[in-house]
Amino acid sequence: MRMSMRLLLLLMATSLWLASAASAVVIDWVTVGDPGNACDTQVDGCFGSVANAYRISKYEITNAQYAEFLNAKAKSDPLGLYNGNMSGTLGGITRSGTDPNYSYSVIAGRGDVPVVAVSFYAAMRFANWLHNGQGSASTETGAYTLLGGTATPSNGDTVTRDPNAQVFIPSDDEWYKAAYYDPGTGIYYDYPVGTDTQTVCSTPTSSANYANCSSAVSNVTAVGSYTGSASPNGTFDQGGNVEEWNETLYTINGNPYRGIRGSWFNGGPTDMGAANESFGGAGALYAAIGFRVASPAPAPAVPLLGPLGLAVLGAGLVIAGVRRLRATIVTTQQGVSAHSGCGS
Repeated sequence: MRMSMRLLLLLMATSLWLASAASAVVIDWVTVGDPGNACDTQVDGCFGSVANAYRISKYEITNAQYAEFLNAKAKSDPLGLYNGNMSGTLGGITRSGTDPNYSYSVIAGRGDVPVVAVSFYAAMRFANWLHNGQGSASTETGAYTLLGGTATPSNGDTVTRDPNAQVFIPSDDEWYKAAYYDPGTGIYYDYPVGTDTQTVCSTPTSSANYANCSSAVSNVTAVGSYTGSASPNGTFDQGGNVEEWNETLYTINGNPYRGIRGSWFNGGPTDMGAANESFGGAGALYAAIGFRVASPAPAPAVPLLGPLGLAVLGAGLVIAGVRRLRATIVTTQQGVSAHSGCGS
């Protein structure tokens, strides 16, 4: 019975730990199928062919999600995961305290707004953190191996995705396919809402083919605000709102750049079309650039187990422990009763 009580206490402690992990970052995934699809020819190349099925986040990474990352990994911040622009007009995260006891808070009403002013290096580190299970997990290995331990990795101009990566920044082809391709019909559309008709710029609406563009809002809106304007794969805001990093490395005039897609809230509707792409320096802090993440299909369940799953798992462990304890007590009582009978 003493061992069973220890087991129950252990299970209760595990349940409490699981409850404390309920603030872990949870990603809403959508699956992009039809592996091995043909690419879509544009002036600058042919894009969108992806050999394998994969998943991509339904929404851009938000301030609330990124703040969880900062509170876990930037108590001291030698990697430059936070910068002051994140608390500016377009931002949503403030920092308080002093090194090595920084803490981060989401500005009221800005939790579901996409995080901006994130360098590509910081985005890779966020992906590594998710890949490794969150919490105190490493930001320097996992999906990407980053060397040097500084805000600008010494191999930052050449680093590529690890073959075993479980959470990563989508490539240009993966981003493009999720935005413009319909796996059911095999058709690419000109705009990331399943149509060749130019998107209308407006304030948030449930109508189809609308987006946050052409200064209709003049700021970043919460992810998924244009509820009638999902891509054929179920993603939101791949047109307008904020531009997004992709991991594809380009060399232009001898200089390395990473891909950028999607346009932003002051860009025109044509800027979010399939023919439009741009590039940026990986260490740059652009005011209206965010990112989303991707994963092999199926997406990893354990590192990104949500609060409900954690609660169910914890409850299941405790229930199992209680049942085992009850069985042990009954068995012990029966043994005591039998022993008493034999000794009478």
